[in-house]
Amino acid sequence: MESQVRAGRWAVRGRQSLALITGDLSEYGAWWSAVFEVGSGAALDGATALRAAGLTGFDAPIHVSTPKSARPRRPRGVVVHETRRRQPDDLTGSELPRVRPPVAAIRAALWAVSNKQASLILAMSVQQGLTTPTELTEALSSIRRHRRRRFLQQVINEIAGGAQSTGEIDFLRLCQEYGLPEPDRQTRRVTPDGIVFLDVEWTMYDVVVEIEGVHHQEAERALADAIRQNELTISSSHVLRIPVLGLHTEPDRFMEQVARLLRSQGWPG
Repeated sequence: MESQVRAGRWAVRGRQSLALITGDLSEYGAWWSAVFEVGSGAALDGATALRAAGLTGFDAPIHVSTPKSARPRRPRGVVVHETRRRQPDDLTGSELPRVRPPVAAIRAALWAVSNKQASLILAMSVQQGLTTPTELTEALSSIRRHRRRRFLQQVINEIAGGAQSTGEIDFLRLCQEYGLPEPDRQTRRVTPDGIVFLDVEWTMYDVVVEIEGVHHQEAERALADAIRQNELTISSSHVLRIPVLGLHTEPDRFMEQVARLLRSQGWPG
């Protein structure tokens, strides 16, 4: 082994890791190295465990958890969490030690830098089929005290109720804050191009709000959105389009527009 290292064919990656290559490790290799270096009881957790389970579109440092009594090492570039909450069935049983997706999603949300990031992690985990709202609720039930616990349960409830993106979740929360009536979610409409599902709608007032993420700025999607809105307008619905960015930068202006439209359509608010 030492001769291979001296010859430059292998590389020492830490106190417990030896790579059979000298270049950069693959993501999978970096995960194994992190587990080895942290030590006894280490397992991928949080966003890293979700990535190992197939999550895409969310990048974060490597997160590893250990039981509280494990006395882990803390290698550079690895975020280590000591937890008293580790249960025997928390791990997947896969070759690479990692936490099950619902448990990992809840922990990633608890460790997130903001409520916005926490809700994004939960929504993406459900959208990409890694877990379900029911599984998330079960995983959250083991968390007795945490400042974000109530917020996470609210997000899970909103996802279960049909909110398909964090933009919709944010909008529904703003409706409550601004005293607007609760809208219907993911309502079904039949158009000449087929069946479409609307983000949020006040059916009795013929008011529709479409929440636009970044992907709506793409040319092909923009054309499809224009056709979709035109069909809704022809069918007498009144449509407002709100960019997700607008919900965070100018919520007062957009929610005031929603309130004005609802009042013009008969809402007594």
